[in-house]
Amino acid sequence: MSDGVRLDKWLWAARFFKTRALAKKAIEGGKVQYDGARVKTSKNVELGALIRVPQGWDIYEVEVISLSDQRRGAPEARKLYAETEDSIQRRSKEAEARRLTNEVMQHPLKRPDKKQRRDIQRFQRQQGE
Repeated sequence: MSDGVRLDKWLWAARFFKTRALAKKAIEGGKVQYDGARVKTSKNVELGALIRVPQGWDIYEVEVISLSDQRRGAPEARKLYAETEDSIQRRSKEAEARRLTNEVMQHPLKRPDKKQRRDIQRFQRQQGE
C-alpha cells in the first residue's frame, strides 16, 4: 500500500488486538507508543518504525517490516513485524521472575471454612485499627 495504513488498523492486522476498537482504546489511553511517543489512532505507520504494544503482562517492542490493513492468519501477521532483541530478553526475564514468584507462593489446598474466614476477617480488622 502506497498511501499508508492507520496505526489502529495495522495493530489489528498484526493481531496485537482482537478488534480495532480495542486497538483504538489502547492508543488513546497512551498504552501504545510509536517511536517512543504517544500518537493518535490515525497516525500512518511507516516501515522501520518502533512500536511498543502491551500484551497482558508483557510489553512487546516491534519494528514494522511490512504494511497491511487486512487481518489474516497468525503466521502471515507475524511477517508484518520483527520483535527487537531487547524486548525478547526483557520478556523472558519477566516471565522467569513471575514463574519463580508463583513457585514461592504457597497456595492453600482448599478454601477456608466459616470459622477460618471469621478469623481472617477479625485479623484484617485488627490490622486496620
